[in-house]
Amino acid sequence: MAAEGPYLLGLTGSIGMGKSETAKMFASLGLPVYDADAAVHALYERGGAAVAKIAKAFPGAVRDGRVDRRELARQVDADAAAFARLEAIVHPLAAGAQQAFVAEAAAQGAEIVVLDIPLLFETGGETRMDAVVVVSAPPDLQRSRVLSRKDMTHDRLQGILARQMPDAEKRAKADFVVETGKGLDHAFSQVKEIVAQIAQRRARQKADAAAKHS
Repeated sequence: MAAEGPYLLGLTGSIGMGKSETAKMFASLGLPVYDADAAVHALYERGGAAVAKIAKAFPGAVRDGRVDRRELARQVDADAAAFARLEAIVHPLAAGAQQAFVAEAAAQGAEIVVLDIPLLFETGGETRMDAVVVVSAPPDLQRSRVLSRKDMTHDRLQGILARQMPDAEKRAKADFVVETGKGLDHAFSQVKEIVAQIAQRRARQKADAAAKHS
């Protein structure tokens, strides 16, 4: 990306890997963090842009003017075609929210913007990033984390994992990997090192751009 625009750092990882905690670490360092899940939640709330479209595509999934996420999940979890229909509704709307977030961060002078997107690789979103961080943890820890969540079952977890790129493949595609299985302090040290490396890249970009215009 050109030196005058913010550096777009994609943050992703499979369910239960610790991505939300890692996003908080980036935010604690003063970086603006776009939360794709929160953006989708807003689309699902009363008055949200996705409500009417989902009501039409998934009968019974909208109640009291907002999307019933549990019912919607019931309809799409084991149905690949239904999930694809949902993605076709949500992704364009979420993309608009993401673009607005980046534009606002750029207007405020942000050098690095973190885009927390769970299905980044699965949707081809990595092509819009300057670099990608994958959050990872051992499989046994991942499963124990997820199965401790309310309303989570083994079958539902298997359905979610079936839609996500395997962790090993994500790690192979990543520019950076944050390991959360060794504790929060270890993960935070990795996050700080990533930010330091990117700050150096930004400095080089700006120096190169200045040299070209001198």
